[in-house]
This record gives sequence, C-alpha cells and structure tokens, in this order.
Amino acid sequence: MAVLGAQFVFSLGMFSFLQKLSPFFSFGRWMLSSRLVRYLHPTDEELKQLAGIPTSGGKGKGRRQDFRKMMNNPKDESFQVPRNLPIQLDTAKVEAIDLVQLQFYSEYQWLMDFSLCAVIVYVLTEIYYVISQHHIEFNASVLWCLLTIVFCFRVLMTQGAIYLRTEEGGEKVLLFTFGFFFLVMSMGVLVVGDGVLEFGLEEGYRNFSEGAVEFLKRQGVESHGPISFITFRIILVCLCTAIGTLMTFPGLRLAKLHLDSLKYHKESIILQILLHINYMLPVVVILLWVKPVARDVLCGGGMFFGNRYLFDTQFDSLRLIIVVALCIIRLLLMPIFLQSHLNMAHEKVERMKKESGRINSLELQKMVARVFYYLCMVAVQYIAPILLLLFFTFLLKTMGGYSWSAVFGDTVADMFSGYQRPHRRSSAPVMNNTAGSILETAAHFSVTLADLRAVFTPVWYQGLFSFFLWWVCAAWFACTSLGVMYYSNVADS
Repeated sequence: MAVLGAQFVFSLGMFSFLQKLSPFFSFGRWMLSSRLVRYLHPTDEELKQLAGIPTSGGKGKGRRQDFRKMMNNPKDESFQVPRNLPIQLDTAKVEAIDLVQLQFYSEYQWLMDFSLCAVIVYVLTEIYYVISQHHIEFNASVLWCLLTIVFCFRVLMTQGAIYLRTEEGGEKVLLFTFGFFFLVMSMGVLVVGDGVLEFGLEEGYRNFSEGAVEFLKRQGVESHGPISFITFRIILVCLCTAIGTLMTFPGLRLAKLHLDSLKYHKESIILQILLHINYMLPVVVILLWVKPVARDVLCGGGMFFGNRYLFDTQFDSLRLIIVVALCIIRLLLMPIFLQSHLNMAHEKVERMKKESGRINSLELQKMVARVFYYLCMVAVQYIAPILLLLFFTFLLKTMGGYSWSAVFGDTVADMFSGYQRPHRRSSAPVMNNTAGSILETAAHFSVTLADLRAVFTPVWYQGLFSFFLWWVCAAWFACTSLGVMYYSNVADS
C-alpha cells in the first residue's frame, strides 16, 4: 500500500464497476443508440410493387433481413429492377439491439467503456495527488493510459489488416503510398533540431543515456549507453511510419464526414463555425510545438519578440489544455459525424435514381444496408485517434512533470501542487518476522523504483510523449487534409 496506496483501490473499483455495469449501461452503446437515425433497405415486396413485378405471396418476402443473412442469401432468389425506381427509404432510430450485429461493435464498445474508466481513474488520481503525499507511490493511472493507447493501436491494426486482405487492392496501394509518405515526413521532422520543433528529444535521450549508464554502474555492469542516438532516431522513424499508416483511413474518413456534415448543416451558422474550428484546431496544436511561432512569440524568447505574454510553465500548461479541448470538441461532434455517415444510404439511392439501366434487387438492398453495417467501424476510426491524443496528453502531463493549473499563475499552481502533511510522531511498533519481511520487500521495491526514476526522468518523458502526441496529431491532420482535397475535387467533378 505504500507504493500504490489509494490508487490500488481506484483501479480495483473501476475494474469491478466496468464488469458489473456493462450488462446494464455502456457509454459506447449510449453514444450510438437512440441518438442516430438509420435508413432501412427496401424489402423484396416493396421493390416488386414499385417495379410492377407480380408478387409470389411467399412467406418472409415482406420482412427485412439483417446484413449477415443478406450476404448469405442465394443470388437466384433476387430479381432485376430499374435503377430509376421512385424509392423512398424508411427511417428508424438506432436501437441497442440493432448494434449487436454490426462489425467491430464489441471492439468499439470495449474501447469506449474502458477509456471512460481510464479517464475516471486518472481524474481521481490527480485529485488524490493534490491532497495527499505521493513521493514514493507509483502512479497507477499511467497503466490505464498505456493500456488505452495499446487498445487503440490494436483495433486500428486490425482494421488495417482487413484493408490489406481486400481483393480489389486499392486500399492496399493506398496504405503503402501513405506509409512511404510518412516515412519521408518522419525523417524530415527528426532532422529538424529542437530549436524549431521543441520536442526535447535530444536532451531527453542524453538524460536517459546518462542515467542508464549510472544505473548500470551501480549494478556492477560497465556500459557506454543503451544505443546510439542515430539508432534511436531510426526506431522513431519506423514507429512514425507505422503510426502514420494507421492514421490513413481514420484521416480520410474524417475528411468525408467533415464535408458531408458541412453540406447537411448549411442552415446552422453556429454549427458551421464549430465544424471549421474542429477542422483547424489541429493546426493550432501542431504550431504550438514550433518554437519560433509559439513559444518565442508568447513567451518573448526570440530576438525579435521582447514582450512576454506567458511564462514557460504557463505555456506548457496551455498546450496540454488546448489538446484536451480538441478531444472534447471532437467527442461532442461525434453524433453529427456519424449521422452524416448514415445519410450516405439516402445519397446513394438518390444518385442511383439518376442512372439508367437495371440493378439486382439484392445488390440494391446491400448498398443501403452496408452503410449501417459499417457504422461501428467508422466510429472506431473516428474515436481511436481522439483517445490517442487524449491519453498521450495525460501521459505527457503526468510523466513529464507538468501542471494543469500553471496557466492560471503561480498562486493557483501552488494551491494545486499538493501540500505536505506533518508527520505524526509515534513510537515504532513491535513487529513480528512476517511484518518485517513485508516492510523490507516494500523498502527494496521503493529503492528500485527510485533508481528507475533516475533513469527515466521527466525530461526523457517530455521529449518522448511530446513527440508522439505531436506526430499523431500531425499525421491525422495530414491524412484529413489530403482527404478533403480529394473529396472536394470528386464532388466538383
């Protein structure tokens, strides 16, 4: 308990809460059910009536099938109908029972529910750190943040594997193209020094290498350091290429949803402004790590900028708050974007009406039902980058030694920095051998943890997590911008 303390109680409570509450309430399910409207595909009977085809009166022809049954439906039971049929699609609210059959629903639900619990644990831990002593405790919320990041990358890798296995090959070529693009981009970013992009990678790695050498010397091992800085950069390039490739389809998907949302909400000026802010806010986040544009201007650190508007600690806190604000805005806009995706079914039917020729009835039904079937896949592509940004920010703040309240000034920062409670003087109790061995083990673990903290210092975490946070945001925005350019040209043509 001296090492974990009350955080262990928070974690156990959240695990139990997640397990007990999931059958009755799910945050991910609540975000989709009763908040969205989907389009229902026409039944065989409706299509035959519109096409003037006599119905056979067989059982079940007037009922709608789910997408999985539709995929297994034999082709010989279908029929041909004109493309210009006056089809009017029925609508229905998305209910919880409808979501079970959707692809990636379980992954989406788990990701949303687990991330909500991780946020709760993180907030409780931050409050606990304000009001209590925490010199020797291990921050358990870091594990929750790391697990959420791992789950996000895992589900994105699963989707990427699906795109690579497609028979058409267009998605595969697109992934390799963007992968090469991000390979070149990451090499260019890492060449730029800390005087322009202030990640602090060089200083952080130097600090880590020196701490590792000292730690190994205390263990009786002679070493010149873990790896060279060039090798470290090569590893970062490989990781950045993989992350950028995983951001390809989430970025392109967000571009399509952004343009469709602007089209569907032309009458609402406030929503239009909010959508544009949502699109441009990542540019602000990216520029906040460009030292000549952000820190030198706001903190007066450059040669031509003498006025100081913020102190360095305030600026660091402001960056974290802006990233969290970006995540909150995008989470609030999630129902609007997902509704824009569901509206694609109506758009496809309206576009089909303008074409000549005939279409198979089963293909028409699949065209409409497929939009709803991939709803959770779209939701995962939308929410996973948001969670990556949010939890990388949490890790940067916690492991990098930053403060949320520093932006409000030293008085508020000191108020929330925690206070030292006076130690109560008490006589040492008489302990048996078992209690003594437990305390010795805890003391040994605390010493080992202190040695590791001397290796993995806040300077190291500042450089590492700042870089990954910036890279996820930059890669996602780059894919989104290219997608906006592509879909805008397609719409114009």
